[in-house]
Amino acid sequence: MGRWKMILLIVGIFLLIFAIVTVSRTFMTESRQPEPMKTEVTIDEDKAIRHFSEALTFKTISYQDRNAFDYPEFERFIDFLEDTYPAVHQQLEVERVNDYALIYKWSGSESGKKPIGLTSHYDVVPVLEGTEANWEQSPFSGTVIDGEIWGRGTLDDKIGVIGILEAAEHLLEDGYAPKRDVYFMFGFDEEIGGDEGAAAIVDLLEERGVSFDFVLDEGGAIVENMVPGVEQPVGVVGVSEKGSATAELTISGSGGHSSQPKDHTNIGRVASAIAKLENTQFNADLRGPGETLFEFAAPEMSFGMRYVFANKFIFEPIIESILLKQPATAALIRTTIAPTVFQAGEQYNALPEQATAIINLRVMPGESLEDVKKFIEETIDDDEISVSVSGSEATSVSSTDSWQFQTIQQAARNVYSDAVMVPYLMFAGSDAKHYDRIADNTYRFLPVLITSEDLTRMHGTNEHVSIDNYLNAIAFYMEVMKESDRK
Repeated sequence: MGRWKMILLIVGIFLLIFAIVTVSRTFMTESRQPEPMKTEVTIDEDKAIRHFSEALTFKTISYQDRNAFDYPEFERFIDFLEDTYPAVHQQLEVERVNDYALIYKWSGSESGKKPIGLTSHYDVVPVLEGTEANWEQSPFSGTVIDGEIWGRGTLDDKIGVIGILEAAEHLLEDGYAPKRDVYFMFGFDEEIGGDEGAAAIVDLLEERGVSFDFVLDEGGAIVENMVPGVEQPVGVVGVSEKGSATAELTISGSGGHSSQPKDHTNIGRVASAIAKLENTQFNADLRGPGETLFEFAAPEMSFGMRYVFANKFIFEPIIESILLKQPATAALIRTTIAPTVFQAGEQYNALPEQATAIINLRVMPGESLEDVKKFIEETIDDDEISVSVSGSEATSVSSTDSWQFQTIQQAARNVYSDAVMVPYLMFAGSDAKHYDRIADNTYRFLPVLITSEDLTRMHGTNEHVSIDNYLNAIAFYMEVMKESDRK
């Protein structure tokens, strides 16, 4: 046999082995989706819709300036809850924290089991001044029209508060009694950090020695056309949230007249530093919740995409390069850099004596604020620019192999039987981060099927939700409580 034939034979054997191994791995990927157990939930839909509609009329608005809060409106909302859900308020222990945060304790029959917690918030963001006329329905009207419920809070996050209480009221009327303690915890300042709401609730419960098997908050939702190769809707359950850091880059020095500038001015130095950061970027790595997302999604993909993700150890560089092409997927695999404020100068013909840039960074789990500061300093390589970094670290990563995660998966599949439920890394902040201290696991999931346009409406104009989504949210919360009792 000639030398080249031998080489071709060896290459052919290698390719055959490669194909056998990689194709076998592809076919061996098993679905991680529980079988749906369809349940029939019969509730008074008209009454539930009326309750939600009225809840949306209360202007429980969070402002950065707490002095601007209309606290009597918050008080009226709490009175509304008491009037609307009599069974909940008669049979559960109800407690206020800092006057407006709420804790409901539903005592279970088996004291040896750790409790679960369902949490949401009833404060909403303001309607941007000057945009009121752009709303098709008034933002605090609670209008119900053409199968949709309109108003601020329909998606973020009065749907969670009302959905949970509707579920509990219905279960109580049916005579249901949980085995484990169930806590409902509702904040009133989540939109500005939750320091007096969720954080204060956690402080109080921690003092009492209360800890949870899991806490479920708002977060990811069910979205169509989200994961390449998956035709079904994909529900994403946040198992961690990125840290949020603010980096301040400042340089000070002599100003002077703009007619005699130095080659590198204060503005130019800081601008150059930002350019270096944007050109360098943090290292991308498909790991943690981002990696787990695709492990759960891969078995549901078309063959070609399943082949790639089932053999990630070979194709990881290609996968990462694809994910980096879109901001939403790039944020899954690296700490992000977003310059948001630049402050310098007061007059067109005078060089500023100081220039400052403010950068918002969303920090990956496994990276610290100290790591962020070190990266910035090494990347900009300018000793005259001072760098300060403050903010919150990424939260811990909750389990995806436990009964706790499977409970949420199962509950969602019971309501949305065709949805593929996967873990993911949440980019935005939520009250869940406060519960990290007293919960073995914290999950983030809003049980609605939404579009990419809905995502822009959460803090924007024309926020609304379909009646079907709202009723499904109620059913989901009932399923979560019942599924938890099976563990």
